[in-house]
Amino acid sequence: MDVAEQVSKHLPRTPEPTIPLVDQYCSYYQDLFPDVRSYEYFKLLHLGIISNLKRKSLPELEKVLGVSSQSLHHFLTSSPWLLSELDQRRLNKLVEILQGKKIILIVDETGDRKKGNKTDYTARQYLGNVGKIDQGIVSVNVYGVYQNITFPLMTKIYKPKSRLKVGDKYKTKTAIAGEMVRELKELGLEIEIVLADSLYGESSSFLEVLEELKLEYVVSIRKNHGVWMGANERVRANKWCKFTRTFRDGKRETRYIREIIYGKKRRITYWEMTTDTENLPKNSTSFVMTNCQGNLKKRLGDLYGQRTWVEYGFRQCKQELGWKDYRLTKIESIEKWWGLINSVYTMVSLQTKPLRELLFSEEEKKEEIEEKEPINSWKTSLKKIMMMIEPLILFWLITPWLKMVNSSGLLEGLNNLLSITHDSKLYFPTG
Repeated sequence: MDVAEQVSKHLPRTPEPTIPLVDQYCSYYQDLFPDVRSYEYFKLLHLGIISNLKRKSLPELEKVLGVSSQSLHHFLTSSPWLLSELDQRRLNKLVEILQGKKIILIVDETGDRKKGNKTDYTARQYLGNVGKIDQGIVSVNVYGVYQNITFPLMTKIYKPKSRLKVGDKYKTKTAIAGEMVRELKELGLEIEIVLADSLYGESSSFLEVLEELKLEYVVSIRKNHGVWMGANERVRANKWCKFTRTFRDGKRETRYIREIIYGKKRRITYWEMTTDTENLPKNSTSFVMTNCQGNLKKRLGDLYGQRTWVEYGFRQCKQELGWKDYRLTKIESIEKWWGLINSVYTMVSLQTKPLRELLFSEEEKKEEIEEKEPINSWKTSLKKIMMMIEPLILFWLITPWLKMVNSSGLLEGLNNLLSITHDSKLYFPTG
């Protein structure tokens, strides 16, 4: 049905297409948006966030998307769509795709420098990525890891006491993290283990939540971490034992681990790990606390090593997807921007081989075996999608020029490139 017929019959306008990958993924969320224009901006922002622009601020996105930054700003600040519905829809689909497969849960926070006090909840506080106290904004994040592929689950803002608004209730970062883990467990995710750093490892309230939910965990603690013991109790340390640390690329490294027992041995124990082969007792590199049982103790080094994936996830969000490139001041708008980043991140993760295999039919599995270069990493998946959207962005950029100069050969070449992107296959069930 053409546009004139839609207008004459007073029918809703059909959304303008982009590329099949983005159109199919975004169609799963279409009913969450109040009008077709808002839904189009939702799709366009997915394209812009994936693009190879160094900065993903709205004025920069305007240059490649062909829409004004003011329109995109209105979509994030005034359009009546709800982030909670978008996040819930995305999480429900992830639960459906994982089909009960166990994932590793990684909890951490990240901060971004922000000057002045106009942006909600900015204050002088510790920023983990800066490594010191500075003016900025902090969020608590939970990521999932499945077969070395990361995907975002939840993001919540941390509200400092000095910047609370009327009606706000102060919550510590560990309390926020505990709430998120509880919500994800209730959602139906099968959690193999929870990994976190010393901020959460030394929080009794956070560990109590994990214990209540009967989740196994490996958390870091500081070297000077103190423990209250009875008068007749003492600290004991078992002998150093070798273990093999296996990395993602298949490389292996010999490391050492020993158990440190404070007082009477309990279900929760402390472990010290090191890479030094000569001065084992003096050069420990990390302390962890765990309630893992049985064979999990043999894999303790590898399990805690998985925590590095959260740093990887933050790096992708900040370097590739523009996590901190927003120019917004209200927290509702900032959280919508982060929600879009999480949505794009999820879309890219779903194109990797481990997650795609969960969606295959038997016939598609045979095709995957025959594929010469399966996508085994998130970065490779992102590069492939970037290549797919570049012809469309290039077409938008040169359209004004083509109005002045007629070039049938150039149009034909662009048309061929666009047809290739329309033949690309997306692994995301929208039914």
